Amino acid sequence: MPLITTDAQYLSDSHRLEFFIDAVADYVIYTLDADGFVTSWNAGAEKIKGYTASEILGQHFSRFFTAEDQAAGVPARMLATAKAEGRHEAEGWRVRKDGTRFWSNGLVQRVLDRNGVLLGYAKITRDITERVAAHQSLLQSERRFRILVDGVTDYAIYMLDPSGMITNWNAGAERLKGYAAEEIVGQHFSKFYTREERAKGTPLRVLETAARDGRYEGEGWRVRKDGSRFWASVVVTPIHNDAGQLEGFAKVTRDITERRAAHEALRQSERQFRLLVSGVTDYALYMLDPNGLVTSWNAGAERIKGYAAEEIVGQHFSRFYTEHDRAAGLPARALSMATRDGHFETEGHRVRKDGTLFWANVVIDPIRDEQGELLGFAKITRDITDRRDAEVALRQAQAQRAHAQKMDALGQLTGSIVHDFNNLLTVVDSYVRKVKNAGVDPEMKRATESVELALERGAGLTRQLLAFSRKHAARAEVVSLAERVEAVRGMIAGSMRKSVKLVAAVGPETWPVKVDPGELELSLVNIAFNARDAMPDGGLVTITAENMLLSSGDDAAGLQGEFVALRVTDTGIGIAPDLLPQVFEPFFTTKGPEKGTGLGLAQVYGFAQQSGGAVTIDSEVGKGTTVTIYLPRADIEAAAQSAEPEQPASVNVVPLRTKGRFAGDQG
Repeated sequence: MPLITTDAQYLSDSHRLEFFIDAVADYVIYTLDADGFVTSWNAGAEKIKGYTASEILGQHFSRFFTAEDQAAGVPARMLATAKAEGRHEAEGWRVRKDGTRFWSNGLVQRVLDRNGVLLGYAKITRDITERVAAHQSLLQSERRFRILVDGVTDYAIYMLDPSGMITNWNAGAERLKGYAAEEIVGQHFSKFYTREERAKGTPLRVLETAARDGRYEGEGWRVRKDGSRFWASVVVTPIHNDAGQLEGFAKVTRDITERRAAHEALRQSERQFRLLVSGVTDYALYMLDPNGLVTSWNAGAERIKGYAAEEIVGQHFSRFYTEHDRAAGLPARALSMATRDGHFETEGHRVRKDGTLFWANVVIDPIRDEQGELLGFAKITRDITDRRDAEVALRQAQAQRAHAQKMDALGQLTGSIVHDFNNLLTVVDSYVRKVKNAGVDPEMKRATESVELALERGAGLTRQLLAFSRKHAARAEVVSLAERVEAVRGMIAGSMRKSVKLVAAVGPETWPVKVDPGELELSLVNIAFNARDAMPDGGLVTITAENMLLSSGDDAAGLQGEFVALRVTDTGIGIAPDLLPQVFEPFFTTKGPEKGTGLGLAQVYGFAQQSGGAVTIDSEVGKGTTVTIYLPRADIEAAAQSAEPEQPASVNVVPLRTKGRFAGDQG
């Protein structure tokens, strides 16, 4: 409604109007005459436009418009509209005194006198730059969001009204569910649920949960337009206005059918793997955490190690190692090497729950996540005790065979040499006797005695060589070891130094054996004298016997059956490990050339082999040596019924005379 006033009224109200206008600082309020020249100017106008009243009164209001608007005649058109219609309202850019622009909302209203004559215009302008900028920003954000949502094809993103009706639809929704926007907007979202879920009221419950809790998230089967099903991950978020009233819901759906299938396949694979691992009983298969604590345990682990799962899960795997290996840090080193190298494999002794040992093959592999972080270790242990025993037995058999073949070859060579050497000794012995019987002067007699001494030594050497080469007849008979040890004990003790003590402890309960008594005694003498020479500062020599039932796994050269172990032990200097394999070889000796021939233990080896047994040696440097002769138990009844006695070999042998000092001169 246009303002209509008289001149008197206008003048009487001017003071009040001026007071009111000046009090308003957030609005530009000023008046124009009929031609558009400024006639009044308030504080808000000065603040927003930058002009003081003295600067702007009498100026045309078009100076507040941009050059473009001025050229387009916008100021004049604005006044013309207000004059014709009573008012004009518009928004646009306006210019301050300093040349900066602001977006304004402006109202121009005509002022008429009581006769309807135009007096001028009242103009109100407000700076709404910030509000417009915020609005434009919101519009831009909404535009970008629409572009973003419409461009997403892997997710169905759409809106629902409070009742669940679809209000918009993106390209991802169309691709995922099969409906075009014009087909589905205005429909209820429950049509995407299966018949079973609709019957249970699931769609309504989803919206109620979202509205109540501020969010709903779940998974389940959903239905496409063509009726096919897919497994969906769904998020529903409520949308409220500024007053807190529910305006609808934002719904995001993703097809995770393949991911779920992969997850189910993984679960099935893990279940099958657990069944497989649990069913394996020949291998201990279990898991460790990064610190080495047991986290799983299969039936094979329980069978091999003896622990039930509830006993061992949570315990450290180092308990399966020997005390010596734990002290040496082997468990920690195994995990460290597996972590560093990606794999660790070894063999060694492990300990069962009952304390028994077994020989294990062990494999440890680190387990890492997708980022490479260590999750723990997979550990496989196999009991290979039987295989290792078989390998050790095979190596021993191969070594024994090679040694036997070498000794046999040496024996054949030695036998041929000894035969000729024995003939030479026989000739020399014959002439010495003739010279001695012919009667000679004292000087010649001493010479013949020296030759006889040399013959004695030669005869002893011949007998040892023949014993080694097995060319002489074995006069085997059933003997009591207790009696034979007692018979030779005095001679051995008489040859010992005072600082060496001899103890013989062979009781009558010892089984009888069938051997050549002379070779048995010679073997004891050879071993005992070696023991004496190994104790220059004195010590103890012990002779014992033990009845034993041997099996193939015992460390007795693979013997099986009933045997007597005849042992001679000393507390001497011992033998270096690298020399032990050579001690039974003929002519091997660690003594000087005047102290032995190296045939003593070779004779012992030959005697043991001839008797159907074996000989072993154990030694530790600085602690002493034990030589063990295994002799088979004699069958007394079979021996008594034996038919003809063994025939001696047709070799002429110079008999060993009774001076024990020559018999003991061995290697």
